[in-house]
Amino acid sequence: MPLWGVWVDDAFYFSTGRKSRKGQNLVANASCIITNDAGEEAVIVEGEAKEVESAATLERVAKAYKKKYKMDPRVMNEPIFGLRPSKVFAFIEKSFAKSATRWQFK
Repeated sequence: MPLWGVWVDDAFYFSTGRKSRKGQNLVANASCIITNDAGEEAVIVEGEAKEVESAATLERVAKAYKKKYKMDPRVMNEPIFGLRPSKVFAFIEKSFAKSATRWQFK
């Protein structure tokens, strides 16, 4: 499922409707995978997406959203989730055997 989002500090933040399938799935199971849309230079991020409650974090995320998308996601009155990576996979398709890389975070 495509989604808009921003990296702030060490997490990827995105919003979704509380009643949407994505929102319901995240409440039931916080495990999440996101990826970029460029398969020839792929980055796959695994982690847990948790709803952001900190006003200070929401303010930083809103500032990044405004810069990137010219809008504040808080006006939608829907949850904003933060995904902190636990694993990241990346590769360049043309040189997969040499470029495939994995990082693990604790």
